[in-house]
Amino acid sequence: MDSIPAAMQPQHDAIATLVDTFCRERLTEEYRLLCRKLVGTLARKRPSPLINGTAPVWACGIVRSIGWVNFLDDRTQQPHLKMSAIDQFFVVSSATGQTKSKAIRRLLKIHHFDVRWTLPSQMERNPMVWSLQVNGFFVDARMMPREVQEIAFVQGLIPYIPADRNQGEL
Repeated sequence: MDSIPAAMQPQHDAIATLVDTFCRERLTEEYRLLCRKLVGTLARKRPSPLINGTAPVWACGIVRSIGWVNFLDDRTQQPHLKMSAIDQFFVVSSATGQTKSKAIRRLLKIHHFDVRWTLPSQMERNPMVWSLQVNGFFVDARMMPREVQEIAFVQGLIPYIPADRNQGEL
């Protein structure tokens, strides 16, 4: 991974510490790693938006953004957490947390089911991971012959070959 620019290191570290604490107390290691990835992406962006605003507001927006992509507020999922609980933890108003999350998502063009920001454990359930366009039609790569899956995997279009993952050969 690219290093953090020296000028952004203090902001990055302050936000990362807050994100780490929240994820360790309320979420999972998987969420923590993805949130840390987002902190780094924002710190490396030129110019970095992290120069404006406070660390708690950025940490809140980052956790909300990753949670939004992965449907953290869906009660059928584990872990499950309301976005307002994130705001309360960081002592940020709901309006501020929501606004910062939306700004991050807009800046980085993050959308629901965004493969770049999907938890690894949710890849199997994310339809965007497996959607390929073949001869103008969208198909589910999991339904394609293994040879096609191997080509898609080599080209980086799918994260793994499903049969290999099911057999524990990943």
